[in-house]
Amino acid sequence: MNYKFLCVWVFSVLAFAKAYPQQTANQDSYSFTLEEAVNYGLEHNYQAINAKRDIAKALKQKWETTATGLPQIDGNVDYQYQIKQPITPLPGEIIGGTPGTFVPVTFAPRQSAVVTATLRQLIFDGSYIVALEASKTFLDFSKNANNKTKLEVRKGIISAYGGVLLTQENIEIIDRNLTALTKNLEETTKIYENGLAEEEDVEQLKITKSQLVNQWNGAKRQEDIAMDMLKLALGINLQTPLNLTDDLAVLALKNMDPSITFNSLNLEKNADFQIATNFTEQRRLEYKLEKAKALPKLSGFVNYGVNSFNDDFTFLDSDNKWYGQSIAGVSLSVPIFSSLGRQARTDRAKIAWDQALTDLDRAREEIRLTYQTSLNNYQTAIDNYRTSKENLRLAERIENKNQIKFREGISSSFDLRQAQTQLYSTQATYLQSMFEVITEKANLETILNTPEFTNQK
Repeated sequence: MNYKFLCVWVFSVLAFAKAYPQQTANQDSYSFTLEEAVNYGLEHNYQAINAKRDIAKALKQKWETTATGLPQIDGNVDYQYQIKQPITPLPGEIIGGTPGTFVPVTFAPRQSAVVTATLRQLIFDGSYIVALEASKTFLDFSKNANNKTKLEVRKGIISAYGGVLLTQENIEIIDRNLTALTKNLEETTKIYENGLAEEEDVEQLKITKSQLVNQWNGAKRQEDIAMDMLKLALGINLQTPLNLTDDLAVLALKNMDPSITFNSLNLEKNADFQIATNFTEQRRLEYKLEKAKALPKLSGFVNYGVNSFNDDFTFLDSDNKWYGQSIAGVSLSVPIFSSLGRQARTDRAKIAWDQALTDLDRAREEIRLTYQTSLNNYQTAIDNYRTSKENLRLAERIENKNQIKFREGISSSFDLRQAQTQLYSTQATYLQSMFEVITEKANLETILNTPEFTNQK
């Protein structure tokens, strides 16, 4: 084995192992933190893979455009077999015949072959120069679109990862609530059977339990859907087991970063603005292209060929005679008059460019508005998290007090059910607030391009 190839192979294996340390060797299952999930998804997400291929296509298209202005060589082989040879009549007096008569003569041989090669070179074409600029712009667009895809994939994975943790945490809370409620129901049922409680007390608890059971069933179904959505975002087969190692509460605390709100918006780094700029540049080049079509086009060529003919097929024989021929020349094409059709196309392209400039201004203001909205949503999410955390603590105290009062016969089952329902609602709000902190920060980072994806593959 080549030593250089071995070194590269070993380095690649070590790099892969470092990037995905928790991934099993046989690819039968995966275990990711959020950061590992994002890194994996950026490489394996279906849209991310195709976005990279778009860059490869743009590179090929750029060379395809460049090659049209470089020397072009075409080869051509023609073979003819005359099934019925044409006859040319000649005056009979040429061979001493009677005047007014004709002698049929065959001039062309039955078989002929011609082999030619032609070199063409574009000398000047204004459209070609513009096309080179346009191919570079298209490449920049493909790279910016790739960066946009990366940002969206990252945001989608963060949202999907948080969604799975949200459903899993919700299931755990419902489990704990069900356990406590079932114990409470059993105790109340025994008290009722001993004649020390009202039947309504038991019924109220049964209603609450049936609602919790429905919530648990719905949460389990939602967990399966959320997990499949995450696998799809990661580019993992839906049948492959996936384990998430991060915790929702820990992630929420990590993503509470007020310092990000002090980052000013840099439009030049925003992926949407970069794409809008590419689109405007494309329209400008289309206008420039229409203007360039009014310029002359100059090209040159050199042709060389050989031909041979015979009544029999002897072209592959070594002693067959071939006769050479060669031509060189230039071609100049000058647009003169198009009944103002060319001017109309140029004017239309100019209008389209003006529209693109207006759209760019609109995109600039929309991005600024989106940034302000996202910034406000993130700050609100942090406030909601802090408020819901405190409300959860209060709801737990209220529910606990009502439990004590209910056991002592001071409070009714209706009051206890209200306290329990309030607790369950507050728990759900608290989980949602943690999820929103994570996703709203991801939205803000997408606008700011905080990962700073550059125009690299």
